[in-house]
Amino acid sequence: MSEPGRPTPPIAASSAPPPPSAAPIPAVPDHSTPSNPAPAGPSNLAPDRASDLAPDRASDFAPDRAPGLAPERAPGLAPGLALNEPEPIEIQDAPFSLVGEDDGEEPEAEPLSPARRHTRTILLASLLTVGVVGVAALGWFYWQINSQRHVTLNLPSTIGELKLDKTQDAQDTADYLQTALSAEIDLDKTVGAVYSGAADKDVLIFGGTTLIWSPDKDLETSFELLNDDKGSVTGLHDVDAGSLGGSMKCGTTVSDGSGMAVCGWADHGSLALAMFPNRSAAEAAPLMIQVREAIQTRD
Repeated sequence: MSEPGRPTPPIAASSAPPPPSAAPIPAVPDHSTPSNPAPAGPSNLAPDRASDLAPDRASDFAPDRAPGLAPERAPGLAPGLALNEPEPIEIQDAPFSLVGEDDGEEPEAEPLSPARRHTRTILLASLLTVGVVGVAALGWFYWQINSQRHVTLNLPSTIGELKLDKTQDAQDTADYLQTALSAEIDLDKTVGAVYSGAADKDVLIFGGTTLIWSPDKDLETSFELLNDDKGSVTGLHDVDAGSLGGSMKCGTTVSDGSGMAVCGWADHGSLALAMFPNRSAAEAAPLMIQVREAIQTRD
């Protein structure tokens, strides 16, 4: 150790030979991707080896140029995402809709103009009126059926000046007319009789009871029984049905070369026809009401 202020004597050169200088190591490109690539920059070389590299080769070992290193990441990107690589597309687990999502709110309806409100009011009132009328008509129809369906037909011995004819010929004629009517109209019970009057003005009546949905139509059909090769019923027209209601019609047919009045009634519980020899339709109509009121009763 030298004293302060005195110069340090030179150190004698060593007699040992200096170590041989190392030759520069050329860079060999590696095309395979190592599992844990290590940077090949000068920091990994020994201090005494880094200076041996050529200046123009040192830049080849820059971190951003070193082979096998991942590109530099931009701040904010997910780990492992390169700067120039596209961002991954996220796929939802649930199916997506091709139309806009419904937020659950119904669009508000546009207010109606006064003209449209007036039209709607008239339409609703009309529909209500039709409904009320339909219900009323249906109720009246079923009330009428229920009030007329339960009918009984009896044959009294006399009807005014008419007397019940109990001879066999009269009974055979009545049976024949009952059978013909039953073949045309499905009846539950039938009746028939001949009533004798003065001056050969007899009355032949036959009919029956059942539930009838269309009295007027069935009555017109029953008049076809009186049609034959000699003629048919003509001048058929509606007449007053009296207190028992329903439908009543009268007309004229031909019998033995002369005219004969025919009348009939029908309601929802009964149907009957009557022939009035030697009488006109005008005379037969009020007599038909009298005969009907004498033989028909409702339960």
